Amino acid sequence: MSDCRKTADHVKALLQSCTGAESQQTRTFYDGWSTYEQDLGLLKYRAPNFGVDFLEANFSGSREDVQVLDVACGSGLVAKLMSELGFRNFVGVDGSKGMLELAAQTGLYQDLRLALLGTEPLPAQTGTFDVVILVGALAPGFVPVSVVRELCHAAKPGGLVCMARGEHKGAEHDMYQCDLQRELQLMEEEGLWSHVAVQHTDRYMADTCLGQQGERFLSGTAYLYKKTKLHNKE
Repeated sequence: MSDCRKTADHVKALLQSCTGAESQQTRTFYDGWSTYEQDLGLLKYRAPNFGVDFLEANFSGSREDVQVLDVACGSGLVAKLMSELGFRNFVGVDGSKGMLELAAQTGLYQDLRLALLGTEPLPAQTGTFDVVILVGALAPGFVPVSVVRELCHAAKPGGLVCMARGEHKGAEHDMYQCDLQRELQLMEEEGLWSHVAVQHTDRYMADTCLGQQGERFLSGTAYLYKKTKLHNKE
């Protein structure tokens, strides 16, 4: 049951308890997080809005027929925002059964698939989706950098891959960011996709460090790539 007296610091402490956890521990943590959306609201979590607005600004064409793969979909925050813009066809993937149950309650997804990314393959057929979007989970202990290639494989030739992540503090996060930048560049050099756009925000979400005086925010970055149109089948 949600506690109406819960504060942002309570949520920050909850998240700190999960920091550094292994993937299976993270799955268990999210399975039991029944007040997920309310708690993220306390943290002024703007990541879904940031990612979807970024995609929308760079998208052209009919939205109704577009097939969307929502990776690390959580409770369905991204699909809710995209549906308001006219997108209608969603497949969601998440490592938490509890989150998928919340996502199912939105009634927006044609299919929901359970997979702990990094230890299990992305459950999506190669070359299937017009848009592949992942918001918020590109971080240590969540979705490893290696999964970025799987996002690209799931997109149709000419399809879009949109990713948004917060710029958290610490050596582990700095190393993850370096590895991510290296992989994004390498995939471009290999001809798997082309860079479309990148955007930064200073208000991705509230800083999750406890004891902060005043309102401080983490910055974030969104990336958009277009999968290369190949002459031969993959």
